[in-house]
Amino acid sequence: MAKWLVKTEPDECSIDDFARAPDTPVPWDGVRNYQARNFLRQMQAGDSVFIYHSSCRHIGIAGIARVVRPAYPDPTQFDPTSPYHDPKSRPEQPRWDAVDLIFERKLPRLLPLDELRNLPGLASLPLLRKGNRLSVMPVSEDAWRIILAHR
Repeated sequence: MAKWLVKTEPDECSIDDFARAPDTPVPWDGVRNYQARNFLRQMQAGDSVFIYHSSCRHIGIAGIARVVRPAYPDPTQFDPTSPYHDPKSRPEQPRWDAVDLIFERKLPRLLPLDELRNLPGLASLPLLRKGNRLSVMPVSEDAWRIILAHR
């Protein structure tokens, strides 16, 4: 199984939102970057996902979710009332995908970005590369183990 990290603004969808309904899948939609979309398309049911809180006061890895439904056409692209509507996307040729995630667990504490930057062995983690703003990215097995061992 592959490992991933997805960024979210906690006022839109936080690890606490997942935890409130732990058996309810959460559609991971609204991704509008082609590289991030391509990563979504690689996700498979059973893959593990770090939930990373960004654009907020306390930035960092907050918990873990699991993919329960692999990539499917993101319904928000067709909804003219959605902020993620894409008028160029057509049902017969969708441009964007979503996956469904389900709650696994909260971490005992938020792992802040500054701590992640100082952990040995994470130099190749895409999150830590300068200028990387992707909302979906792969995490190597080694990086996953290092992060979980540090929590």
